[in-house]
Amino acid sequence: MPEPILTLENAGLRQGGSWLFRGLDLTIDARDRLALIGRNGVGKTTLLKLIAGEIELDEGRRALSPTLRIVRLEQDPDLAGFTTLGDYARAGHDAPPDHRLESVASRLGADLDREAGTASGGERRRAALVRALAEQPDLLLLDEPTNHLDIAAIEWLENWLDRYSGAFLSISHDRAFLTRLTKNCLWLDRGTLRRAEVGFGGFEDWSDRVAAEEAKNAAKLDTKLKAEEHWLLRGVTARRSRNEGRLAKLIELRATRKAMTTGDAVAKIATTADDGKTKVLIDAQHAALAFDGRPILRDLSLRVRRGDRIGIIGPNGAGKSTLIRLLLGQLAPDSGTVKRAQSLNPTIIDQRRQRLDAENGVGKTVRDVLADGGEWLEVNGVRKHVAGYLKEFLFDPSVIDAPVDSFSGGERSRLLLAREFATPSNLLVLDEPTNDLDMETLDLLEEVLDGYAGTVLLVSHDREFLDRVVTMVVALDGEGNAETSVGGWSDWAAFQKEKTAAARDANRPRAGNANTPASPKKAAGKLSYNDARELAELPKKLELLAAAIARHEAVLADPALYTRDNKRFTTVTAELERVRADLAAAEERWLELAEKEAALAG
Repeated sequence: MPEPILTLENAGLRQGGSWLFRGLDLTIDARDRLALIGRNGVGKTTLLKLIAGEIELDEGRRALSPTLRIVRLEQDPDLAGFTTLGDYARAGHDAPPDHRLESVASRLGADLDREAGTASGGERRRAALVRALAEQPDLLLLDEPTNHLDIAAIEWLENWLDRYSGAFLSISHDRAFLTRLTKNCLWLDRGTLRRAEVGFGGFEDWSDRVAAEEAKNAAKLDTKLKAEEHWLLRGVTARRSRNEGRLAKLIELRATRKAMTTGDAVAKIATTADDGKTKVLIDAQHAALAFDGRPILRDLSLRVRRGDRIGIIGPNGAGKSTLIRLLLGQLAPDSGTVKRAQSLNPTIIDQRRQRLDAENGVGKTVRDVLADGGEWLEVNGVRKHVAGYLKEFLFDPSVIDAPVDSFSGGERSRLLLAREFATPSNLLVLDEPTNDLDMETLDLLEEVLDGYAGTVLLVSHDREFLDRVVTMVVALDGEGNAETSVGGWSDWAAFQKEKTAAARDANRPRAGNANTPASPKKAAGKLSYNDARELAELPKKLELLAAAIARHEAVLADPALYTRDNKRFTTVTAELERVRADLAAAEERWLELAEKEAALAG
């Protein structure tokens, strides 16, 4: 049994005149991999500060190993008094050695020579992450560690944490990151901390059971039901059905987009007459752009059609935001053409939330932001009261007259989403929209995008969000090249893996002498014997795995099992997670073989 390195017992903390949480218990072991989950504003960052010893408890006890070294990654590090980011990373008697700092910085894309006073928020956060990792503490407290990292840096961070010998506790909106790394979940909700002995991949099912049991208990108490109605209706209990519906629609949209891509060329967009029913909103043909001799785009041809959901990916500095500006007409290409429909009416939400932040400090309230101080606003042609619209975006209607500058970063992001989705548009541009959003707001954003009638251009490093939302990916490589792929991030990654394997096979030397003729290629037309046999056997395997899942779920449906037989609960939960992973892999393999068979037959 591992020894605990830190415990909180009966912990309580006041915020203002009320308790933020009370009676909270937590144990962290030496090799724990913990996800901390909860809505914006429930106190996740505050809990990290308590664990780190930066805040004193109002009641209860905090105990830790005498030699325990804790490092907390801050969302907004204080760089006052430092000339460069490197000075900040090297400050203090416990600063990590230079070679370690430089090694981590090179992998995370952090420039430690950057002047601290002019560094962006993303550059400051990367410097803080460099220092935190280079210190190699016993316990790492990570607050949104993947923010402002590109996909390559996120994958390097995942590999680093996978090898890390200490414990870590992470708050993150990046579901792929949490699913890969975490072994346990902490759910902070309305002052209560629950712990699940499953990784983030099993959190949804576990939280569904908790919510269902709570709904059953709440139904017995009318006042309780009314107080919790909003949480129950918009919370985790409805997530699964919404996700399944969106997934079915997304698969259909991707199939449609693939047919467009492989079919006959679409007529070029007209710019002289346009009636709002134009199928092509933006048409870029052989567009090229360079800054100071550095190619940003070499030869881009891309048609953005009505209803497209296009994800733009690439390393930091590759030109993703520049591509957006080019498509919108804010920049002109050096060569080639970019034509736009006359009806194009974009709404832009950038990663710095500038359109909302600019209003902070001038006393604006939520009502001012959403309805110019009035009671009503129009959303997609429907007149809605501000209070009702706030509930749709997971706000308590009582905040209607609250000042915007009293909101957390995540709450401001959600409020901005509410306002921008009420703005008439046929093109929505989202630049890193998932930063600072909690899980439920991410789910809400996916739902709102699903119902959005226009076109979406999305810049993101969030792999799972891309998989759930986009129909097509445009990948920039940082050298001016752009590559398109129908599907989400996983489809693009699989395509890249296939290309790499094909290139490796092509370069592999053939056996025998150079004069030996190459073996003729196998005739196409049907699957190999092994593939055909596997495809025939997969439906039965899928059926057996689904039945096993149903059995395990029936056992775990007993709400008293955790307290009555914790060992069995842990065993069955782990087995359920394993079988679900097997089912997902089998379904993916069946789809792969079915598509392969169809391609050969075609």
